[in-house]
Amino acid sequence: MSEIDICYMSASELAKRYRDRSLSPVEALKALISRAEKINPKLNAFTYTFYEEALNRAKISEQKFSRESKNVKALEGIPIGIKDESALKGKPMSNGSLILKDTISDYNSPVNERILKTGAIVIARTATPEFSCAGYCHNRVTGITRNPWNLDFTPGGSSGGSGAALAAGMVPLATGSDIGGSIRIPASASGVVGFKPPYGRNPDDTPLNLDFFCHVGPMARSVRDTALLQNVMVGPHPLDIASIRPKKMVPLKERISLKGLKIGWSSDLGMFEVDPEVMSNFNNTLQILKSMGAHLEEVSLPWKSQMLDACLDYLYHIFGVWIEETAKGKEHMVTPYVKQIAALGKKSSAKKYLRSLEVVNDMNASFGPMISKKHAFLCPTLAIPAVKADHDQSKDTVFINGKEVNPLLGWCLTVPFNALSRLPVMSVPSGFSKTGVPTGVQIVGKSFADQDVFNVAYFLESSQKWYQAGAKPDI
Repeated sequence: MSEIDICYMSASELAKRYRDRSLSPVEALKALISRAEKINPKLNAFTYTFYEEALNRAKISEQKFSRESKNVKALEGIPIGIKDESALKGKPMSNGSLILKDTISDYNSPVNERILKTGAIVIARTATPEFSCAGYCHNRVTGITRNPWNLDFTPGGSSGGSGAALAAGMVPLATGSDIGGSIRIPASASGVVGFKPPYGRNPDDTPLNLDFFCHVGPMARSVRDTALLQNVMVGPHPLDIASIRPKKMVPLKERISLKGLKIGWSSDLGMFEVDPEVMSNFNNTLQILKSMGAHLEEVSLPWKSQMLDACLDYLYHIFGVWIEETAKGKEHMVTPYVKQIAALGKKSSAKKYLRSLEVVNDMNASFGPMISKKHAFLCPTLAIPAVKADHDQSKDTVFINGKEVNPLLGWCLTVPFNALSRLPVMSVPSGFSKTGVPTGVQIVGKSFADQDVFNVAYFLESSQKWYQAGAKPDI
């Protein structure tokens, strides 16, 4: 098999081949490192790399498979990219900021602790915008991260390095975090799979573990691999009081037929302008579900743009204030978009925060009763395929269908489901745009009904094939 074949193998296939000894962890890792060294200079998806240590770990994994292959750990020998914002003991981190550049962590974040304990091999950290506060991916530490399908565009953010690395065949698994869409935005723009679990499902670091907009979750090129990583990350942790029990695993294959199941949908959530190409691919996805026997129902939501404004007010009040405090006295070191978020955080008030909570409840008053009677709900992930790679929300504009929208998240149909945070949401590919940039669709489930979301995703994947069809970025 060729190097590129190995690089695009799923984590599940790698694990199978390790067990039957048709491929070793060392061979797989060498192929991925070789590819990363060739293409990362173009993409800027990796920040810190740990190739030598990873190869040493791969040799240890190889020995385990040579002795006994039946009882090895869930991710034994599987390479993974870890977003450059969560702690890895003894390894550097920057969170995309000159303020935090080369910070050495003295502990492992809860999900990273679990990933390491299950045998995964950290090959690199993946790029993020500064403090993970944008839907694109560039910063003053490592520069611009680009979309492997079209280098002029962003792979999305804030987990943009994870999305780009997955799409480019640099890793089979990666981690992400999502406070306004930061897993789902890059999943859509990069043409991969990203899961935002319900709030509390996966443990997180303090203090933002207590921010119910905030989630950590898995990213991969397939639904099964996403489930594989989610089943490692999931469960209560003693250091995160918000993490819930019991530990709830998701299925590694479809559970029930879609025939006769009710699936709701909206193309705009009642408040977004949506690009015609995105709409066309979304409609194609709906037709696929219809052909599988699903009963589709269009949903008219009474949501308005003021609701998006209220969601942003919530983000400014907690996340914005955290950024403002972190950057205080070092404003000369941060990006213009961080200065903007910090300034908005400084202007926040308890009154605006309270109003945002009232609006979240208003949103659920219409969405909650509807989704309770459905197997799932679908909408586009992004209103456009992607913004340009160097987009800056503090100075640039975004127009959709001739109308100007909020340059921060007005082109992302993601943040409403951070507000409705107990709903599981997955973004899966829906097709490609004329620029070559992928588009995505969000699958939303009832509160804590993760398995329903995965069920729909498995059926869509089996029909559309995604990477199995041979489509890979030409870089």
